[in-house]
Amino acid sequence: MRTYISACCLLFVILISTTFKGFAQMERPALNHIAVYVYDLKKSTDFYKDIIGLTMIPDPFKDNKHTWFKIGEHSQLHLIQGATSVTGHDKNSHLCFSIASMDSFITVLNKNKIMFEDWPGKTKMVTTRPDGVKQIYFKDPDGYWIEINNDAY
Repeated sequence: MRTYISACCLLFVILISTTFKGFAQMERPALNHIAVYVYDLKKSTDFYKDIIGLTMIPDPFKDNKHTWFKIGEHSQLHLIQGATSVTGHDKNSHLCFSIASMDSFITVLNKNKIMFEDWPGKTKMVTTRPDGVKQIYFKDPDGYWIEINNDAY
């Protein structure tokens, strides 16, 4: 009987350790896409293409209600037409893109008369984080906040 109980305990330990080992070896999730609901698809598409500089990729729906952009090696931004109005959003909820040159990007914003600010909200100012990364904030045509920084460069 004692051997039977020991065998059951050993089997239980093996089963539990195998199960936890399986959990530990699972792949971590990866960002696939971010979907943004927009009021005017053409205006938002032009903004993300011409101002932010994103590259459009084929939209499998082909229904004139979606625009897809590549935003990373395996990640996308999907703009979806259908919002009934442009609404305000809190700055804490924002999309962030990294660029090579803050000065060049600010030139694009100024040329297109797009106001930007630092984190506290001072117009035409740049935030410099303690680690030296520069950041600016502005809104897209639907009032979503965008952060631009030079973190990856």
